[in-house]
Amino acid sequence: MNDDTPVLSIRGLTLALPEGADRDCAVEAVSYDVARGEIMCVVGESGSGKSMAANAVMGLLPKGVRATAGEVLFDGQDLLRLSEKQHRRLRGLRIGMIFQEPMTALNPLMRVGAQIAEVFEAHGKFTSKERQARALALLEEVGIPQPDRAIRAYPFQLSGGQRQRVMIAMALALEPELLIADEPTTALDVTTQAQILALIRDLQRRRGMAVMFITHDFGVVAEIASRVCVMRHGRVVELGSAAEVLRQPRHEYTRALLEAIPSNVIPAARGGDRQQPLLEVNRLSKTFRSRGGLFKPAREVLALDDVSFTLAPGETVGIVGESGSGKSTLGRCVVRLERPDSGSLRLAGTDLSALRGDALRRERHRVQMIFQDPYASLNPRHRVGYAIAQGPMANGVPRARAMRQAEELLELVGLGAVAVDRYPHEFSGGQRQRIGIARALALNPQLIVADEAVSALDVSIQAQVLELLEELKQKLSLSLLFITHDLRVAAQICDTIIVMQNGRIVEQGTAQEVFLRPTEAYTKQLLDAIPGRAHEAALA
Repeated sequence: MNDDTPVLSIRGLTLALPEGADRDCAVEAVSYDVARGEIMCVVGESGSGKSMAANAVMGLLPKGVRATAGEVLFDGQDLLRLSEKQHRRLRGLRIGMIFQEPMTALNPLMRVGAQIAEVFEAHGKFTSKERQARALALLEEVGIPQPDRAIRAYPFQLSGGQRQRVMIAMALALEPELLIADEPTTALDVTTQAQILALIRDLQRRRGMAVMFITHDFGVVAEIASRVCVMRHGRVVELGSAAEVLRQPRHEYTRALLEAIPSNVIPAARGGDRQQPLLEVNRLSKTFRSRGGLFKPAREVLALDDVSFTLAPGETVGIVGESGSGKSTLGRCVVRLERPDSGSLRLAGTDLSALRGDALRRERHRVQMIFQDPYASLNPRHRVGYAIAQGPMANGVPRARAMRQAEELLELVGLGAVAVDRYPHEFSGGQRQRIGIARALALNPQLIVADEAVSALDVSIQAQVLELLEELKQKLSLSLLFITHDLRVAAQICDTIIVMQNGRIVEQGTAQEVFLRPTEAYTKQLLDAIPGRAHEAALA
């Protein structure tokens, strides 16, 4: 229960950015409280300052960022005045933090149990044997299956959801009074996300903690928030109870964020001629095998199991499923980044699965991919114009012409030709995704495979990218294979939806049929897991 006693009070906090930044302050005159026993959701798009305020609480401000005004009171103590040594005593012991990407926060060379035990060791708690016992108990508490095996595993041997549970176990190890969760579910599929949200809510209630939950997703807010703080450009624009902010938002920015949430109103089907399919996937199968080693058994994973479907010219087909369902492997097989073990892939009559070497390279331009994280696929040393022009140049287009085409494509995706000489790090996540789209269009493909192309974006940026994809599809007569874990997003852009589980197709139909009248229990489970779906009345 919330007893209204502030565990954390942020008062007039201003954090100055280094010279040359796109604005003077990361956060400016920010004030809000986090009370004992409540979940305060801090909401805003990338660059709103929501994570920077949390970093100030933890004493983890980036180099060059400094507090120039205000105070951050924890149990009456101003955290801005603490030394690094004093901050280290607080971190973990009284203030815990869950980070967005556990793979960057966990040590890849240490077993999971040792990393949890290290939290106790850093604060001089318990004997070695007691630390291991408590680590095992924490893994059980956060719901990791077979905790006695997981405690000996390395992070890469766990799924994304299991790694996030390990991070939660570490954050809760010393029973902190305040838990800060910084976008802990953004990179997870909807069912895993729902499990993590339920876990945090349950642990918060049982332990009576205060929780500061940072997110860009109002669906998450509807699911778990007691109160909401909405931030934009470093300032608080709205503050109130979850019910007030969701039902009667006062600020136009809050209303815009709520309106950007994918609707339950499904557009009419816009598919092409199904009598003449562009893509024919017939009985496709793919198994991944690992040899194993001295301490690791050999493994076989059936990623695709007898998958068949067609995609018509001008149609958008959505492939939906959880992590491990086989949807991304299917996309990689379609663009021939992976070679299927059996079955066929025919694109406009050509069997891509049978092609090798030069024959495959000659046909590959007809199907291109937009990746989930374009930054990982862009060379940070190359200007974006060159990154877009590389494909055409490799196919014999003169450099001058390829660079002119890159400028035209940057105009087409809304970045402007001036972007041609900038580097990837100079763009926001949404802008980099536009660059990824431009690069995919550079070879004039007939089919675009978009693999989780909007899953990591803020809801408003996500809406813009979806709108851009639809515009380009109409303008350039493209077909689209749209891979996502979110059925509601798929329903907004797709004509046909295919639901996959464990490498197999379990349901297939029009967007209206699958989203509004699902027949399979697994599809209903994916729909029920969408954050905030149980609170549609509040979001209306």
